[in-house]
Amino acid sequence: MKTLIQVLSEDERARVHEASLDILENTGVRVETELGRRALQEAGALVAETSNIVRFPRRLVDESLKLVPKELVLGARRPGADLEMNADGCTLCLDGSGTMVLDHKTGERRPATYADWHDITRLADAVDEIGIYWTQVDPVDKGDTLTDQVEFMCRVQRNFSKHIQDTIDSADQAVWLREVLHTVFGDTETIRSRHPLSFLLCPQSPLMIDRNYTDAYLALKGLNIPAAIMPMPQMGATAPASMVSTIVQGNCEVLSMLCLLQAHEPGVPIIYAPALAVMDPRTGGLRNASMEYSIMGAAATEMARYYGLPAESCPGGSDAHIPDVQCAYEGAAMTMPTTLSWPDIIVGPGMLDGSMVSSLEQLLIDVEIFRYARQGRRGVVTDDEKWLTDVIKTVGPGGNYLCEPSTLLAIRSDEWFMSESGVHESFEKWQAEGSRNFHDELKEKVDLILTHHEPLPLDQDVERELNKICERAKVG
Repeated sequence: MKTLIQVLSEDERARVHEASLDILENTGVRVETELGRRALQEAGALVAETSNIVRFPRRLVDESLKLVPKELVLGARRPGADLEMNADGCTLCLDGSGTMVLDHKTGERRPATYADWHDITRLADAVDEIGIYWTQVDPVDKGDTLTDQVEFMCRVQRNFSKHIQDTIDSADQAVWLREVLHTVFGDTETIRSRHPLSFLLCPQSPLMIDRNYTDAYLALKGLNIPAAIMPMPQMGATAPASMVSTIVQGNCEVLSMLCLLQAHEPGVPIIYAPALAVMDPRTGGLRNASMEYSIMGAAATEMARYYGLPAESCPGGSDAHIPDVQCAYEGAAMTMPTTLSWPDIIVGPGMLDGSMVSSLEQLLIDVEIFRYARQGRRGVVTDDEKWLTDVIKTVGPGGNYLCEPSTLLAIRSDEWFMSESGVHESFEKWQAEGSRNFHDELKEKVDLILTHHEPLPLDQDVERELNKICERAKVG
């Protein structure tokens, strides 16, 4: 008896699909990549060269969906950290592309540096619930030359040992990413089968596919790299002013990119990953703390399952500027509906202020919220051994179950979720131990992890080859 939220009925999911087919066939999508337009035209799409508008016949969408594999494992360097999609599991993924941090030592809000990126990445590597890396902050001291980009690719591999989901900025970086992947993971066939990297693609809303990031992905043809398709339509701004219409538009944007990728490399894996966001009517900006955001995240998971695809979902988060009470209740409220829809991947731990500011303490708070939500999704386990009716009969009226063997076994199992964060003892014990607040506890946990955790090291010969790649990048 698992707890499961349902947002769209089966008929409504079918209606979203039919409405999307109508829009794709009769309105179309603006496709800025020439390589993508050519592949789509060869596959049967109708291309208007003067406007770059591509219209997708229903047959093309249906055939493209059939090409996508339904089974997918996202590989990792660390043994035991591979992620099987569409297999009733769920993992967290870092949110991406923030610009600021709350300094762990001072609480100061400031631009993110490489040192911050390093701490965030190592903390995420140490937390089991976070199975996927995405560049959470763009360091202000990173640099934007090709040499800087190649060095960053190598740093990611050194500091995160689980699955990596990220992007590169342009097609000319693809040859370097290929070389880094081959150096770390082996030959092409190993990369094709293990999927150690997935590529994040974000069609622009409304109804546009960009050139640079799409061409960067297309330049990796042959590696069979899974593509997580994440348009970010914002209800009321870059999407219509209702949830269901935003769901439809996001679905159109996912399907159009899916068709392009299948036309270019048939059978490449796809992760259905729209981030269906909400405009704040008071400011026109993103409203992260929006129950509509979370409900649409659940609907996105249902549409992924409608197509038989792995689901990556964004629940929204908090609009708070610091990890405070507002941040906690908004984060918990936003996480629950999306988690109960049970996607394969949930994006978002560690971000504040509309996903622009990273906080190490908030990352641990969000992981703890996920643990509670995951236990809530577990529901009531009704396996035969759980009923314990014989124990009820044995103990009888007026007894207790404290000394029963079944109680000891249950306490040591997952029948209870016992949080290791926060206050769970008596007032007197808490007071005697110094009346610590939760934020102090979080800072101590962060310090402990950053002091002691080291990512799984690369082999020395791999390190030497990565250093050689970086040196060659300096001379182009």
